[in-house]
Amino acid sequence: MNQYWRLWTFLLLALLPLAGCSGNSAQAGSIPGEQRAIQNKGSDTLVNLALAWAEAYREVDPSISIAVTGGGSGTGIAALINGTVDIANASRQMKENEYEAASANGIESVEFTVAIDALAIVVNLENPVNQLSIDQLADIYTGRITNWKDVGGNDAPIVLLSRETNSGTHVYFLEEVVRKGDGENSDIFAPQTLLMPSSVGITSEVRRNPNAIGYDGLGYVDTSHEKTIAVAKDADSPYVLPTVANGANGSYPISRGLYMYTAGQPTGAIADYMAWVMGPEGQYIVAELGFVPLPEN
Repeated sequence: MNQYWRLWTFLLLALLPLAGCSGNSAQAGSIPGEQRAIQNKGSDTLVNLALAWAEAYREVDPSISIAVTGGGSGTGIAALINGTVDIANASRQMKENEYEAASANGIESVEFTVAIDALAIVVNLENPVNQLSIDQLADIYTGRITNWKDVGGNDAPIVLLSRETNSGTHVYFLEEVVRKGDGENSDIFAPQTLLMPSSVGITSEVRRNPNAIGYDGLGYVDTSHEKTIAVAKDADSPYVLPTVANGANGSYPISRGLYMYTAGQPTGAIADYMAWVMGPEGQYIVAELGFVPLPEN
């Protein structure tokens, strides 16, 4: 009898892994007519635009579901490197070490410029300052200038607002404004800078605080509640307001590309979607949301 039960126990133990494999295969298998999903994550600057694209594309191809989440450019790029998203959104270009990390993971990162953004400097509507140069902005954000009276404003302390460090907008502003595009410059944000988790945080604080200054993507600026500052490349250059037209013609000095990255050259549904985003229909939505369409559009 003991030998009989030992035999049955052995057979049951042998069959359990096979049953588990059978269950996993059924769960992972494709079902005819099942909706295909594209995972899209990253830049908070791009998230509203990406959501609008995803919603509009459902009418183009109802069989494609595009799941869009934010979290910052760094989050999206990290997900691409780890192979957990199909498309990473970024408001800055990938860095060399990020390309290397992706390559080490067997992923070829392919960059697509999908829109242009004029990065607006915003202040409270009551602030009398109307224009600043890049040099002045760098001095303000490094803490070398701390009072509005030093740039033609009221005698009041400047309250600095910035996006958090995981944001591609933060990285771009650090490199192109605080460090003035100089790769040898090691300046950093002043320690009193308030780091905001989103564009909404910057907008809310600027509306509330007459001494605050912040920066934001043009598509998130509401000029009925905050004032945009005209910016000059240097003291000898013209001061230019951030507008779609000035971003498109290159006259506004703080304009940047907005990017999507794919793991390798896209094919199939992802290739179709990327072509649509950069085509006339996708770029029409770019303009609708206050960003700058690609030049050919």
